[in-house]
Amino acid sequence: MKTTLTPDVLEPVERELGNALASFNRTFPGESPARQPIQTLYGGAQIFKADTAAKLGAVALRALEENAPTAAAFAKALGWRGSAELHETIYSRVIEKLKREPVEDFRIDFEDGYGNRPDAEEDHHAVFTAREVARGMREGTLPPFIGIRTKPLSQELKHRAIRTLDLFVTALVGETGGALPDNFVITIPKPVMAEQVRAMVRLFALLEQRLGLPNRALKIELMVETPQSIIGPDGAASLSHFVEAAEGRCRGAHFGVYDYTASNNITAAHQSMTHPVCDFAREVQRVALMGTGVWISDGATNIMPVGPHRAAPGKPLTAKQRKENRDVVHRAWRLMHEHVQHSLYTGYYQGWDLHPAQFPVRYATVYRFFLEGLEAASLRLKTFVEKAAQATLIGDVFDDAATGQGLLNYFLRGINCGAITEAEAQATGLTIAELRGRSFVKILDARREKTGDGKRKTKDGT
Repeated sequence: MKTTLTPDVLEPVERELGNALASFNRTFPGESPARQPIQTLYGGAQIFKADTAAKLGAVALRALEENAPTAAAFAKALGWRGSAELHETIYSRVIEKLKREPVEDFRIDFEDGYGNRPDAEEDHHAVFTAREVARGMREGTLPPFIGIRTKPLSQELKHRAIRTLDLFVTALVGETGGALPDNFVITIPKPVMAEQVRAMVRLFALLEQRLGLPNRALKIELMVETPQSIIGPDGAASLSHFVEAAEGRCRGAHFGVYDYTASNNITAAHQSMTHPVCDFAREVQRVALMGTGVWISDGATNIMPVGPHRAAPGKPLTAKQRKENRDVVHRAWRLMHEHVQHSLYTGYYQGWDLHPAQFPVRYATVYRFFLEGLEAASLRLKTFVEKAAQATLIGDVFDDAATGQGLLNYFLRGINCGAITEAEAQATGLTIAELRGRSFVKILDARREKTGDGKRKTKDGT
């Protein structure tokens, strides 16, 4: 067949396009198959110890037992209708989670949860918490994800933020002989320009060099709390510039509801997770970071599920006081349930908590979300795997691995947080080994190899 475009004419065009596509694929590699926590707890540095997570789990379990001692009571408190069997399943799995892994991700907070204290006091807490993290590493008591949040790199606080970072990392590495906890991250609050992220990257590199840490061992997490973190002066999504400035170190972006609404002149009475300004910001954040491999997280409900009455020694609460406490807790639980549902429906699977009595609602809402959609998601992934494998086998073009990984991540999230079991996930047609492999592409490659020599067949089967 006769063509007009000869190879010598096509070569520079294809080379330029190939370079552009390679650059795009580096920026948008797709969703990470690594485990993403569904929950982060921000706790003031002044209260953190190696066993904090376990103690908070006990508080969370006690709050559940006191305010909803049965699955039916819990379902009623959250306004659930429908299957009593489903409610029993969720309730039992929440209890198991609170006993086994009550906190998935803990952020030792030197910012809002800590406040402005004398330098000597913050110096002390920076070193003390680092030593407690090291002790937690030795004793196996840390959550699977952990990190610190410094103060902002603002004109007024940049020196304090840098000093706390330096003291903490130096003390931690000194205690552990050069090791960091698994999934360790440093959260930067209120970034307004890429230069702040770039400065933190330079500080990380200096610490790694001088402390003998591996290159890129220190990771960044962004706390999105200002309008400038959403749209920059050039009219572009600031987060794209922030992630680029992080040079591959950015692990996640957390949305801070209350600082963000306050910085948008929303009065305190109307600051809420579901305010329209938050929906706009979350959507910009989600769109800007989709496909980059950077995790996104929603914020927290700031109405605490804590009753007004406290029992005094030798003077237990009256029946009326206990009821008043339960009513207050249930109202706060229902509000948080609505907020977490809103996050899930808008593609935010992770959120953060401020009090252990919020844990049961976080896990119950997420578990219900996964379990209610389990059958449909199982069928969708099973069909997708079969079609993808068939296309691979007979030579059809199939380059939608990102969609397959996204479907697989639904089950990985559900399994990791305790919402669904591996046995339930096998309804997708995937084996336990394939699920644990966490990679859709590897699943297809392995299935292709099992058909013979691993080579693709043509459409006529040759």
